[in-house]
Amino acid sequence: MSDIISGSDPSVIESKSNFDSGRITDVKAWLASQLDAAGKDVPDFEYTPRTIAHLHNLSTLSQAKTQAAGIVAADFRQKAAEYRCQAARVREILENVGLAQEGLPSNVVASAQCLANVANLLNTRDTELSSFLVAMGDMSLRKTGVEEKRAKVQKESKILLDYTRKAIARLTYLKRTLAQLEDDVAPCEAQMESWKTNLAIMVSKERQYLQQYSNYKALLNRVGYTPEISHGVLVEMAEHRKELEKKTKPILDTLRSYQDLPPDKALAALAIEDKKMQYAAAEKYLEDVLQSALATSE
Repeated sequence: MSDIISGSDPSVIESKSNFDSGRITDVKAWLASQLDAAGKDVPDFEYTPRTIAHLHNLSTLSQAKTQAAGIVAADFRQKAAEYRCQAARVREILENVGLAQEGLPSNVVASAQCLANVANLLNTRDTELSSFLVAMGDMSLRKTGVEEKRAKVQKESKILLDYTRKAIARLTYLKRTLAQLEDDVAPCEAQMESWKTNLAIMVSKERQYLQQYSNYKALLNRVGYTPEISHGVLVEMAEHRKELEKKTKPILDTLRSYQDLPPDKALAALAIEDKKMQYAAAEKYLEDVLQSALATSE
């Protein structure tokens, strides 16, 4: 990069610096001329490329407008001189024919002055009737255009007024709604606090129920509960148990009746053995029924 900078063309750098110094000179001269005309001194400020460029553009534009204004002013001065010459010639002609302004009645002078003022207002070149008619027609057209614009503006004003009224009504409604919402803030916050408290209680209850569920599940696993043991199976097994109890109850009653037998050892032993066999047969029958019920449920 340093090689590129060092290899730059010195003539280009010199011309650029000359150009910047020329701009600075032009800007200083323009500022001095403008502020001297206003009776003020040039303030001290730093001449940066940005300020120089901005001020140079302003000076260029100001000089161009000043030159254009000078041209227009010279034209107006020339026209004023021509108008003065023409007025002097017309005054001389009027004096020659005996119609000088000093010799005319005051009402004629006033009428002529009024006619001239009207011609100036209508922007006509002369005071002939045709010029007045053309000017009045033009004024009527402009009046019609102004009235149309006025009607259009009034219509737009009515529309804007309607929109404004609707906007005000909407704003009033929104303010009322905002006030109502602000009034509802305190009850809603109290209700939210109650919900938070209830939610904390429900979370605690949930943990408690989950813990109880885990405990019950562990207890069922320990006692050998399986999903196959449903409510229907348990009811069916209870019914079989009742039937077996009904069948074994007479046998138990018979066994209890043997307690009143005479103390004959041989007969008592024989009766006891008989009842034991019957009791064993009943237990085997009960076991078979339970096994068949479990097999059916599986």
